[in-house]
Amino acid sequence: MLTKTLETPEADLVYDVHGPLPSAGGRPPLVMIGQPMDATGFRTLASHFPDRTVVAYDPRGLGRSTRKDGRNDHAPDVQAGDVHALIEALGAGPVEMFASSGGAVTALALVAAHPGDVTTLVAHEPPIIPVLPDAAAAERARAGVRDAYESKGWGAGMAAFIAMTSWQGEFTDDYFAQPAPDPALFGMPAEDDGSRDDPLLSDRSWAVSDHRPDAAALTAAPTRIVIAVGEESKGVMTGRTSEATAALLGLRATVFPSHHGGFLGGEFGQAGQPEAFARKLRDVLGDAG
Repeated sequence: MLTKTLETPEADLVYDVHGPLPSAGGRPPLVMIGQPMDATGFRTLASHFPDRTVVAYDPRGLGRSTRKDGRNDHAPDVQAGDVHALIEALGAGPVEMFASSGGAVTALALVAAHPGDVTTLVAHEPPIIPVLPDAAAAERARAGVRDAYESKGWGAGMAAFIAMTSWQGEFTDDYFAQPAPDPALFGMPAEDDGSRDDPLLSDRSWAVSDHRPDAAALTAAPTRIVIAVGEESKGVMTGRTSEATAALLGLRATVFPSHHGGFLGGEFGQAGQPEAFARKLRDVLGDAG
């Protein structure tokens, strides 16, 4: 693995290259992006593609990538510009792309703005609230996570986040009538360390979940778009947003093994089914390797 830095006027973007550039066998690089996850979250998945050149990066302000613009928010259109610059720097585009969570939102913004950058996009569980029929209630649930974090710290915020993302179906009165979840039930600390800069639990990444995909641009793009959803995500928020995003584009979501972090192999203390996930990804990409 080779680690490199792309310097731009607003950020220094650190990225990892697994394999040779130009890539071997005539296949384009397979670029993997997440948000707020950085490149370290793709190392297990990349290991299942030893015959491919895999590139993963840290979004600006996350992981090893630093910002020069003085901001601390995270917006898909801005991230899309960074990924476009990264693809240009690789000198090997257009690329294939696997993008997960907020990275999938960035990838959709990228294809809408730069349709020649990506041949095939597999967008895994984009958490896009506006596509939901209960969007207003989902926004209220999201605000509840922020409020718990702001008032009681990381443990309370993460417990609220888990409660929100594991809720089955639309956010009804029953959801909002629940007592605040106990962080200890999820193995989270109850004490407050005083920090309030978590991009997942604060409102710094609300532009990600507020993104409205440009359906006209996406359907007109030459990019083959696959919206992926974990088999264990049926009924929960990211499963519902995946299916609704696919429907917006006139598609059906493609089912992948496991859950929202199904490609993880223990990174961040979470494991899915990375080997089965990689096999499915190879199949979707038409990769016979």
